Amino acid sequence: MNTVISYIKNSFKELRENVSWTPRSELQRLVTVVFVFSIIFSMAIWGADTVLSKIVGIYFQIIGN
Repeated sequence: MNTVISYIKNSFKELRENVSWTPRSELQRLVTVVFVFSIIFSMAIWGADTVLSKIVGIYFQIIGN
């Protein structure tokens, strides 16, 4: 049990002393970029899905007749 506690203490110590954290302003900018890209990418996928669904629907109408 002592080794687990030691491991946790050392992990927190490393987080405080050795990890370089991104500045808050840069982090907010990067989150915004990821959010905007995610919205644009999801709209592109939605558009492609809509177009392909219509094409497949038309194809099945053609082969059904």
